[in-house]
Amino acid sequence: MELPSSSRMDQVAAALRQISEGFAALADAISADPAEVPAESRYRSLISEWGARGLTRSEASALFRKHGFSPQVAGGWARGDWLEIRDDGLRYLTDRSFHWLAEQGASDDPQPHD
Repeated sequence: MELPSSSRMDQVAAALRQISEGFAALADAISADPAEVPAESRYRSLISEWGARGLTRSEASALFRKHGFSPQVAGGWARGDWLEIRDDGLRYLTDRSFHWLAEQGASDDPQPHD
């Protein structure tokens, strides 16, 4: 039996991530409290507040909590290339985060720095 190619495995992994996101969105939709701020709005607020500055681990955790997310979400964001830990030990949002925010039509888009 021949194993699937690396590119094929990458495609399967990407498809599984999309399915997972769809299930999460569905679960949110059926269990959402109408009074609760939607996750998309909280993501926009978090990214806007974070901006281009670097945060320590505890600062990033506090910001995630402030916007209603578990601090462990940061690990998923790092794996998904939404944030990175640079040589200075601080956490920075990546271009992917800023592009997403721009696509959402945010009026006060922060600009990442190199």
